[in-house]
Amino acid sequence: MDIRRRTLVLISAVAFVFLPASVVAIPSTAAAEAPPLPGSMASMGDSITRGFNACGFYVDCTSRSWSTGSSSTVNSHYLRLRAANPSLVAHNDAESGATVADMPGQAQEAVSQGVDYVTILIGANDACASSESGMTSVADFEARFRAAVTTLVTGLPDAAIFVASIPDLKRLWEVGKGNLTARTAWAALDICQSMLARPRSTDAADAARRDRVRQRVADFNTVMATVCAEQAACRYDGGAIFGYPFSLSDVSTWDYFHPNTNGQRVLAEVTYAATFGWGSPDDR
Repeated sequence: MDIRRRTLVLISAVAFVFLPASVVAIPSTAAAEAPPLPGSMASMGDSITRGFNACGFYVDCTSRSWSTGSSSTVNSHYLRLRAANPSLVAHNDAESGATVADMPGQAQEAVSQGVDYVTILIGANDACASSESGMTSVADFEARFRAAVTTLVTGLPDAAIFVASIPDLKRLWEVGKGNLTARTAWAALDICQSMLARPRSTDAADAARRDRVRQRVADFNTVMATVCAEQAACRYDGGAIFGYPFSLSDVSTWDYFHPNTNGQRVLAEVTYAATFGWGSPDDR
């Protein structure tokens, strides 16, 4: 489903919803003393971390990445940390269209860069398939994600790792299904049909499909929380992104799927607040 492999790919919508505990149980990472401020960082992930559609028409816009971007409007992790360490160096190792299968390779790239801090946001492409049957299995997701984290902690034993939860893709359907332009884009561009096919349908089969896709995202998040909790230097966001109620105004009007500049800004703010206590979002 890579945009470069298929004209448009699709990763996480910037729209989320709070879920009841019965829908997803996400273990939290125990609070620990904040590690030293990093001198270098790398971001791993997919097109959301590449800033795809955040400033140009169907192009990556890494300056507006929530993690390593340089735009003051977004105020990324990089800029917040650079306020305290002006010599901070950032690498964007994410790739538009990436799935969890690409994470071990991106982890190797981060290791080769010798960074002190790594952010990871991955998994929406594993749930966003052309059909429900194309979704990544939970077992495969765990194996790939665990391999990536193992590569990081082995190659960068002193690095801090931050893992963001996957957005709730059903929220995108909820806020966009009544918008004709959004529905047209989803159909014409074949966007996340596992969730977004037949968006106005109220048939029981379609409702059940959407719930199953949502549950798969929740299961992926539980996997990432569990694997991250096994490592002292890893911090999971506690489901903050999965539970954040974004609106359609945070999504690019070119595809009604990727975060626009404001969506990237909100992602930066919400995720930074869940990191290692290097300072409040307002301080960085």
